[in-house]
Amino acid sequence: MEDLVVRDADVVDGSGAPSYRADVVIDGGRIVSIVKEAAASGCGRPCAMRELDAEGLVLSPGFIDMHAHSDLELLRDPDHSAKAAQGVTLEVLGQDGLSYAPVDDRTLEQVRRAITGWNGYGDDIDLDWRSVGEYLDRLDEGIAVNAAYLVPQGTVRALVVGWEDRAATPEELDRMRRLVAEGMAQGAVGLSSGLTYTPGMYAPDAELTELCRVVASYGGYYCPHHRSYGAGALEAYAEMVDLAREAGCPLHLAHATMNFGVNEGRAPELLALLDRALDAGADITLDTYPYTPGCTTLAALLPSWASEGGPREILARLTDPATAGRIRHDLEVTGSDGCHGVPVEWEKVEISGVTGPAPADLVGRTVREAADRRGEDPWETARRLLVEDRLGTTVLQHVGHEDNVRTIMRHRTHTGGSDGILRGDKPHPRAYGTFPRYLGHYVRELGVLSLEECVAHLTARPAARLRLPDRGLVREGHRADLVLFDPETVASGATFAAPRTPPTGIPYVLVDGRFVIEDGRRTDVLAGRSVRRTPV
Repeated sequence: MEDLVVRDADVVDGSGAPSYRADVVIDGGRIVSIVKEAAASGCGRPCAMRELDAEGLVLSPGFIDMHAHSDLELLRDPDHSAKAAQGVTLEVLGQDGLSYAPVDDRTLEQVRRAITGWNGYGDDIDLDWRSVGEYLDRLDEGIAVNAAYLVPQGTVRALVVGWEDRAATPEELDRMRRLVAEGMAQGAVGLSSGLTYTPGMYAPDAELTELCRVVASYGGYYCPHHRSYGAGALEAYAEMVDLAREAGCPLHLAHATMNFGVNEGRAPELLALLDRALDAGADITLDTYPYTPGCTTLAALLPSWASEGGPREILARLTDPATAGRIRHDLEVTGSDGCHGVPVEWEKVEISGVTGPAPADLVGRTVREAADRRGEDPWETARRLLVEDRLGTTVLQHVGHEDNVRTIMRHRTHTGGSDGILRGDKPHPRAYGTFPRYLGHYVRELGVLSLEECVAHLTARPAARLRLPDRGLVREGHRADLVLFDPETVASGATFAAPRTPPTGIPYVLVDGRFVIEDGRRTDVLAGRSVRRTPV
């Protein structure tokens, strides 16, 4: 007898087609039969060892978070309710060009320091891997939800070239190609870049193109955080479209939005650019989160020249008065490349987390508010915070536009990504609320998307980008990564004031046919594993 039958569910299957009533039977981690209402009457109804009455609930594929920063959190916190409670059954890690494989001992220490604000320093975890395959093997020991991995181009460059702003030699480029090929062969789904983060931003387009050719040969995709989301954003998007076309590589645009005052109301221009490329045959998708503020580290706003050499050199420059003055000029007058070419507005930069001895009472305040509290200039507050916190400070940037958010999420290639950083005293609520916010706020309350459309954006469309033939749809033979939610009550509980508040209206989540959320509570099941690239 089969393991489970979910009875009388309103199935929204991920295809975008209208919902239907059915009994769904699960066995051995897969959907083995779907009996629609007309056939599920009388003695013909399927049976199983366990029955779940889903009256009033929608059954859909589990949600795929196309942009996650849980690279260490999945190992640190087996519960991982931040994502499991949202109905997320698969996350894509290795984002923005910086993560923890492939590395050597030197590079690992540098990366740990550079992205402490994303994942903590990691001294509470045995980081015993060095290759992409070894990291994926570590995930296979048991995690809360499934995870795929992108080879991080900045980490690869740090390993081969270092943190210097220079072109790679031919020999170095060959080694980077080999490292990307090894990562893809070991199961990575693509390559990511963080082109406003060092050292990835030091790579010219020709270097990125060569790495993307390798990715394309393995059937993967390129996922850039491109060179600007502010001044020059459209040019930065066009640069990535042209680069991917030259390399013959599918393109997935990370947290694709148009931010800062210079881009208010300009989302239609971005979509027109993408539509022209799509109509000409390009393979392009994108992801967004359903919020206006962004989230990053305070150190990421610095000009790239100030970050050359790595974290130790950054701190030295910040403590040298003359060099710190140059940094301030670039930030406040010129508009640094780390701040997307826009002069920083300290009143829009909110401190969301500190990791070291920096004063925790500054969390929740903008840099300008913190400066007023200290009776000093905002730059001096920011500089002092960077030094005291050893670059680990995270911030929210309140620079987005609601009209852009809504316009982009309607696009035919849109998928959902939380870009969620789970560390910090006051993290961005997108880490805990992205997927129920789509369903509750933008579907039920605003009608920006229909329920069927939205579920397709969060399930089948990302599964297709990841080339996962047995995920993303409620189909016989597919993996039983599923979520049951109440369309009338599903909502994000997370707010900017209380960002770790769990969602409502998602009582059941299954990973590999096993309940990770049951009756609205996290079980102790660790059914997640690495999801590796399907061979071409």
